[in-house]
Amino acid sequence: MPTQSASPAPVAARLTSLDALRGFDMFWIMGGDSLAAAFGGLSQSDFVKGLSRQLEHCDWAGFRFYDMIFPLFVFIVGVSLVLSLSRTIEQHGRAVAVKRILRRSLLLFVVALFYSGGFANSWPDIRLLGVLNRLALCYFFASLIYCFVPWRGMIAVCAALLVGYWALMTFVPFPDVRPVEDSGRLISDRLTATNTSQLNWTSTNMLKGVFEPGLNLANYVDQKYLPGKKWDKTWDPEGLLSTLPAIASCLLGVFAGLLLQNSRIDDRKKVTWLFASGVAGVMAGFAWGAHFPVIKKIWTSSYVLVAGGYSAILLGLFYLIVDVLKYQKWCQVFVWYGMNPITVYLADNVLSFRRVATRLLGTDVKAFLDANVTAGFGDLVLSFGEIGVGLCLVWFLYRRRIFLRL
Repeated sequence: MPTQSASPAPVAARLTSLDALRGFDMFWIMGGDSLAAAFGGLSQSDFVKGLSRQLEHCDWAGFRFYDMIFPLFVFIVGVSLVLSLSRTIEQHGRAVAVKRILRRSLLLFVVALFYSGGFANSWPDIRLLGVLNRLALCYFFASLIYCFVPWRGMIAVCAALLVGYWALMTFVPFPDVRPVEDSGRLISDRLTATNTSQLNWTSTNMLKGVFEPGLNLANYVDQKYLPGKKWDKTWDPEGLLSTLPAIASCLLGVFAGLLLQNSRIDDRKKVTWLFASGVAGVMAGFAWGAHFPVIKKIWTSSYVLVAGGYSAILLGLFYLIVDVLKYQKWCQVFVWYGMNPITVYLADNVLSFRRVATRLLGTDVKAFLDANVTAGFGDLVLSFGEIGVGLCLVWFLYRRRIFLRL
């Protein structure tokens, strides 16, 4: 593993492979998922339908391709912060880097609140934590750790976050807040409450080592202490306690960034390191999952290893093809997305690419295609339209050299 000081942080050219991988990740968020669903609806092939299901989240435990989209972005944030902060520290010093970290984290958190509706809704119908909020928190803590902790210490911090989260989730007791009938019997074996006021706050029955939806320590912490709107009624998948292992996901990206930054290691050996560590992470994660299930919605430690392992493999593959072998034309579309990820994410939130495409290709056009070509073909064309709207935006921004960054 490369050290933080083994090779001075070079002021190197931007890694095209990292931009392409970031854009590849964004593509599935910006319509790639609906395109896969449309193909799955058209096809009678079990294979095609199985591929389509990979673009859907698991309901709870398990892992599909779409469950990797968010942690892959967190991983990429870790890689990127190494490359950017190394340059800042070398040129301006650590104090300037810390100011930059504080400014970017705060701005991203504010943007996240705007994304979730801002102050258009009255309190408490405002979501304080979400996808962009988690990115802001992961960037903030991982960046500070990178600035002040040597790489061996970072490994220890990452391990402590993963093991500590497992220990908390497994051994710390919490009240069974499932609602009960007047007779004292549970209304349901599962949590059915739609808001926190329905929870059984007087419960004296304590649980531990339970990993059910809404009935685990991470969700209980949200139910008890997270104010505002929760995405899943009484708890949030980007909640308070599960932010700890998410920081570890970002640190895994930091380790990959340190590897790519180290000029003493041959490029092909870097690829080997990424592939080998990725396979090891996936295997270790699924093995751990036998005792601490792989669950995205509470970001379990096993999930961190599985998602981080696949992220390292993907980074290695993109780095090999794009930056080592120099095959770059095929990924240009992904680079367009990858150079303006937050911009296109916010634009879709405000404008809704799907809504724009529907105004052009929905209603009568969709009905005509479904009736005269085949049922479901209208959805396929609509999905291509959704992707096309986003693609036009990122192409225009790239062509005009407009790169909006926090």
